[in-house]
Amino acid sequence: MKTIVVKCGGSVLSELSESFFDSMKELKEQGFAIVFVHGGGPEINSMLEALQVKSEFKNGLRVTSEQVLKTAELALAGSLNRKLVRMLEEHGIPAIGLNSSDNGLLKADFINQEQLGYVGDVTTVNSHFIQLLCEEQLLPVMTPLAAGPNGTVLNINADHAACAVANALQAEHFLMVTDVDGVLKDGQLVPALTKAETEALIDTGVISGGMIPKVQSALKAFSDHVQSVHIVSGKKAFYEQGEWLGTKFVKEKVTI
Repeated sequence: MKTIVVKCGGSVLSELSESFFDSMKELKEQGFAIVFVHGGGPEINSMLEALQVKSEFKNGLRVTSEQVLKTAELALAGSLNRKLVRMLEEHGIPAIGLNSSDNGLLKADFINQEQLGYVGDVTTVNSHFIQLLCEEQLLPVMTPLAAGPNGTVLNINADHAACAVANALQAEHFLMVTDVDGVLKDGQLVPALTKAETEALIDTGVISGGMIPKVQSALKAFSDHVQSVHIVSGKKAFYEQGEWLGTKFVKEKVTI
């Protein structure tokens, strides 16, 4: 089964366009199974602010106390997951929401409990169960939560969770959906980048701000199984008539 894993950031969920869903349907019609892993940073932040709970980040990871974890679970599994499932179904794509900590769909170990609290790295993915759902023509929509040791639930960086799922499923393509077209240079989309070219654009400031962690995550997604990684926009079509749009990260040399 040809599989595409899509990581959708929480900040772009409300901006997904009709054209984006048209691309999804085109890929489904071509026989691809699609699996979503979504984030939820903005909604988690809003809930924490409303509850007057302080939150901080260390090395790009949210320090997760028990209260922060409960809030993250509510935002991710109770709100955003349901929202994305409804959006897919409204566009004619049968989907099923999965809280990834249930029944060990994702399993993880603490990264550093003393410094980060309930934050983990994925160790196991129940790829068999995900594939069964795909065989039933359902699109799994997964939260970045995992079952930890001794019955705990761990918060997982959504990029890292999606990478783990893509590798476990040996996905043909890994897509990172953002609110921009891809990497831009002099106002023009860069269609393809190697690791060396990406690092050079970071050093010269062409890639800056929030795009830096996106491209770094894209490069980390490469593995023996995942050979095709893209940053695409959720505001427009990312696949039309067999052509991928956005920035593709490649291992061979390309010209910028």
